[in-house]
Amino acid sequence: MIKNHPKIKELKFTLNRIFTNPSAIIGFSLLLFFIVVAIFAPQLAPPNTKSHNPYIVPHEGFSATPKQPSAEHLMGTTSGQYDIFYGVVWGTRTAFKVGLFVVSIAALIGVMLGVIAGFYGGLVDEIIMRFVDIVFSVPLLVLAMAIVVAFERDIKYVIIALIMVEWRNYVRVMRASILTLRDQDFIHAAKVMGVSDIKIMLRHIIPNGIYPVMVIAFMDIGSLVITASFLSFLGLGAPTGYADWGSMVAQARNYIVGPTGEMFKYWHTIIFPGGCIILFVLAWNLIGDALRDAFDPKMRRQ
Repeated sequence: MIKNHPKIKELKFTLNRIFTNPSAIIGFSLLLFFIVVAIFAPQLAPPNTKSHNPYIVPHEGFSATPKQPSAEHLMGTTSGQYDIFYGVVWGTRTAFKVGLFVVSIAALIGVMLGVIAGFYGGLVDEIIMRFVDIVFSVPLLVLAMAIVVAFERDIKYVIIALIMVEWRNYVRVMRASILTLRDQDFIHAAKVMGVSDIKIMLRHIIPNGIYPVMVIAFMDIGSLVITASFLSFLGLGAPTGYADWGSMVAQARNYIVGPTGEMFKYWHTIIFPGGCIILFVLAWNLIGDALRDAFDPKMRRQ
């Protein structure tokens, strides 16, 4: 019977382990909320028909003093009268765009190089890993900032910069997994049977060694959104008026502390975009923790 197959039983156990984990329930609930907001962004915050780019936040006037939340502006406005609600809603799509796109491309590059380095070893391994060491010698933020500065201020260059530095993490993790797998009996049996190296990698090596990469990838999505927001805060990411949470926090930097006697008068300028960053990152980290507990051989049976 298919339902009694060992792989099916193991899959059911893994899924049960994930979805009965309180961290996973909270993480997936938060993530589902952001997914719904991102999907229905055009309905929640209809874009300006005069603008060809829906990610440009509409604003009324150029006053530097933010407006309080009202019926017209549900979350108030930032400096420059940019609507916070519109920026928060469409900024959800920006966060997904940055996190998912960067992790997908970086993980693909890192897994490929890690598999090649770990499987073949020798000179190939030395060349790849020494290049990775060179890239690792430069701090992530410094390297990302240098790449962004070389181009104009745009979110697409932030994505390119993060891809160019993020792939290095996956190379080391995947290589470490491969080193423990390449000497296993089933790999030697496949080689004796004449199975090509590519098929061995695709059918046996990657499926059995990808789990640590998956855990790191989920956690990296959140950390990459923080990094992109930090670059925007420094003026190296999304331009002013773009639906990006980091850019919105940057616009609120002069109003984090209100005027004398009214310390929290402009609380909305920092709480709404900053809260979205915190909850978005928290969702991915909680899911990553749940996946680690489910896939870690030392913890999955506890």
